[in-house]
Amino acid sequence: MSQSGSVWIPSSRRNQNPVENMCKRRKSKDRDGFDEQKEKDNGELEALGYAPSLKREFSNIATISFAFSIMGVCSSVATTFNTPLLSGGPSSVIWCWILGGLNCTSLASSVAEIMSAYPTCGGVYTAAALLCPRKYRTRVAWIVGWLNIFGQFIAGISSAEFGLAKMILAAVSIGTASANEITANKVVGLTTGLLVVHGLLNSLKTRQLAYFTSAFVFVNLGATFLIIIVLLATTPRSEMHPASYVFGTKGLINGTGGWNTGVSFLLGLLSVQWTMTGYDCTAHISEEVRRAASAAPAAIIIATVGTVVSGWLLNIALILCSGPFDALPGPSGSAFLEIMVLRMGKHAALALWFFVCLTAFFVCQTGLQAGSRTIYAFSRDRGLPDGGFFGQVSAGTQTPLRAVWLTTLASILPVLLDLASPAAANAIFAMTAMASDLSYIIPIFLRRVYHSHPEVRFKPGPYYMGDGWLGWVVNVNCIVWTLFVCVIFSLPTELPVTAVNMNYSAPITVGVVVLSGAWYLLAAHKHYHGPVSNLPQNVQTA
Repeated sequence: MSQSGSVWIPSSRRNQNPVENMCKRRKSKDRDGFDEQKEKDNGELEALGYAPSLKREFSNIATISFAFSIMGVCSSVATTFNTPLLSGGPSSVIWCWILGGLNCTSLASSVAEIMSAYPTCGGVYTAAALLCPRKYRTRVAWIVGWLNIFGQFIAGISSAEFGLAKMILAAVSIGTASANEITANKVVGLTTGLLVVHGLLNSLKTRQLAYFTSAFVFVNLGATFLIIIVLLATTPRSEMHPASYVFGTKGLINGTGGWNTGVSFLLGLLSVQWTMTGYDCTAHISEEVRRAASAAPAAIIIATVGTVVSGWLLNIALILCSGPFDALPGPSGSAFLEIMVLRMGKHAALALWFFVCLTAFFVCQTGLQAGSRTIYAFSRDRGLPDGGFFGQVSAGTQTPLRAVWLTTLASILPVLLDLASPAAANAIFAMTAMASDLSYIIPIFLRRVYHSHPEVRFKPGPYYMGDGWLGWVVNVNCIVWTLFVCVIFSLPTELPVTAVNMNYSAPITVGVVVLSGAWYLLAAHKHYHGPVSNLPQNVQTA
């Protein structure tokens, strides 16, 4: 010790801060762990035949938030609530949601299992090719790719953005006491503007997109539960509907004009099936996700279960507080918004409606991001007649900017149809759930049929239900359920059928398959040979 009583410190350590040193060591350890995981992720991708081109910036919370956002529970319920309510009545809203939600969970689990084995941005498109023998690979991948691209993304993004535009204009209608008429020009103009905004946002770097996306889940679930709480708090107990109306036979109100009560009840499935789609969207960003083989499927399952539960509670609260059935859907055309206005008052309802619209905004944002990655993967495999032009990554942002803007512009085209023929635009939008779900069950079916074929390489990922009875039951259930709901998707919601209320989803979906098949036979077979490796040393079919 010195005379002052201070402890002697070696000169080599006098200028060092112990806390700072500890933080540096921890940061170095974390960095080493991240680099090791990145190498593992990239190794898995290279084993599937693809060179890592995108930056892995999506953390677990960002990936889960992305998965929740693509379903957008409160906004999706808001845009589809009219169909089950007006077709089958309040009981249809409640029971079809839980019935459809439970079966959709089996589909989500089956998709998650496949995505865990094939964590690429091609999603079900790439998986379908790798799950069948080589002689079928190119044709199967081609059909699944176009079902997924056209149904999930071109029509899906257009319809989601179109719904958001109508939600915003419905709020304007309520706020101005119906002084502003909602016209086709306004809806199309606003939808186009919103698509351009989302194109600009998707032009950000992956790190910025991941940071932005991380907040989506909190707004999504926060808005949902806030609406539930405020609805219940502002509705007098004496004005709440009885259980027989919410859950029982008094709530079965056939509004189809001709279908029997059983069919009108099942039409309520259209809401939950439209909401509970996009499972594979998380897979389409898997090349930007850390620990993709486990994080992406986990996000799919967490988001699916969370959406089923929160959506059911939201529907129960809406029906319980819905007021007179004859007053719905009201001047705005949105039964969801009218119920909020009835119970909360105009100003409080519009304040909460802002967050519903914000959730829908997030749905479109994540949908466009996932869609652009699918276009990127398809172009990378020479599925587009562009020589791989849209399968390139921008040097500035390290994201597929060309694919982002191709997806944006392509999504505007169905919207423009509304100016010439609303029936034609609705026909395109109607195929979204049917085409998407069919693209999901094809690889699930192939996985079971060709599981022992020598040319099929199915190496289970971290999320694996096994080859025992559990995996088989879940897979078979989701295939049978999807085929069943496709029949429901094909039915018009009103009788008698006219050119305006006709449900064109089945003809349009069949048309996509036929036209894409004809294109392949006539020209595309010359440049498309299925998913191909882009590794410099081994450019061959994956």
